[in-house]
Amino acid sequence: MPLRISGNRLLQTPKGDVSRPTLSRVREAVFNIWQVEVEDCRWLDLCAGSGSMGAEALCHGAAHVTGIEQAPKAIAVIEANWNKVGKDHQETRILRGNVTTRLPQLAGEQFDLIYFDPPYASNLYAKVLPLIVNHQLLAENGELAVEHGSRYKLQLPEGLTLRRCKSYGSSAVSFCHIPPEAQTNE
Repeated sequence: MPLRISGNRLLQTPKGDVSRPTLSRVREAVFNIWQVEVEDCRWLDLCAGSGSMGAEALCHGAAHVTGIEQAPKAIAVIEANWNKVGKDHQETRILRGNVTTRLPQLAGEQFDLIYFDPPYASNLYAKVLPLIVNHQLLAENGELAVEHGSRYKLQLPEGLTLRRCKSYGSSAVSFCHIPPEAQTNE
């Protein structure tokens, strides 16, 4: 199934139910909120699926995009999509594997913007959010966007604070950060 992103660019999605691409209105809203922050940022796409969020970040000028995805069919599509929209000066990297296993391997790296969109019914929220905090993956003044069902009450681990939550029908996105006082205590 083809998918359109910024500039009317056509991307591919994995066949079958391997991924559930972020709705276009959610994608558009996130990039409207983050429009100033994306250019030259380091972007981390967790549970990358079709890679549409990372591709959108590349279209908006992200300097570096890293994605984590475990479905082999999805990885080939993500690589093709990112190669299609990325420019020579932009770096991309896709890590294959379970997000809870791969995240600790990124310790020592920091990302300005992190987008986390797991299957809504998964138990990944409670596992992944503490890993982001504990491995200090979110850069100072960075922001994490967590997509979830609009009826889901997102539980944040110590160290993360909710800035705002926006609902888009049955989907919602919670925008979180590490408050400055927590950053200075590290």
